[in-house]
Amino acid sequence: QVQVVESGGGLVQAGGSLRLSCAASGLTFSTYSMGWFRQAPGKEREFVAANNWSGGSTLYAESVKGRFTISRDSAKNTVYLQMNSLKPEDMAVYYCAAKGGIPTSAAAAYFYWGQGTQVTVSS
Repeated sequence: QVQVVESGGGLVQAGGSLRLSCAASGLTFSTYSMGWFRQAPGKEREFVAANNWSGGSTLYAESVKGRFTISRDSAKNTVYLQMNSLKPEDMAVYYCAAKGGIPTSAAAAYFYWGQGTQVTVSS
């Protein structure tokens, strides 16, 4: 049974940092691309970042480039999202997702999803 579990969300002041973690089990982690998405109240889910099985290929949304970094630790079957210089507009529920093949920004391409972790940014 595949499980994708996010952690690390919380409350942070604008300009601060958080690191989200996503632990995947029940799948061959080294063959999956992993993505981070977010959804704010009243808005559609949007792509944040993704990387491929080796971490050597990464994608970022324009809104987070230079502030967020996606990485993975294959030994721990875990992908991370380091978020720096957080802004109030980054506040959302952040979701981790897994897909076979190359990373993409299209949410519909991801097969396995976590339950999400809340990130709250105070101004």
